Amino acid sequence: VEQPTANPVDADEARAPPNSPALPVERVFFYGTLQRGGRYWRTLELGRRARFVRIDWIRGRLFDFGDYPGALLCGRGWVHGEVFERRDPRLLADVDAVEDFHEGDPASSEYLRYRVTTRSGLTLWAYGYNRPLGTAPRIATGRWRRRR
Repeated sequence: VEQPTANPVDADEARAPPNSPALPVERVFFYGTLQRGGRYWRTLELGRRARFVRIDWIRGRLFDFGDYPGALLCGRGWVHGEVFERRDPRLLADVDAVEDFHEGDPASSEYLRYRVTTRSGLTLWAYGYNRPLGTAPRIATGRWRRRR
């Protein structure tokens, strides 16, 4: 089982630090329970607060934690998901809460928010898992919905 490191990105891959204000990013990548029809999609009313853009892929490895997935955002492998544009400026704060992301306190965060680029070239926010993997199996296809 692969264990996350303090920086799960390969050294030759450049990316902004978590929650970097260097570039205003209006798009978000969801690969699990925040996808259309998922548990948090309904809870956060994402259909009203974000506009679906496309299906896409980001670099990473996806793991199954039972009720939800976690992705190590790295240069090996691909994670399948959905790209959305924010309509509501408060959306990121609400998604941060669901993902247990604490700006300025990465050690206490279950997920970290990173600026990444999709396979199709879109720059957006994505959440990377920030805890030990334990016995979580890797989802080799990179697709949460088709994991079983």
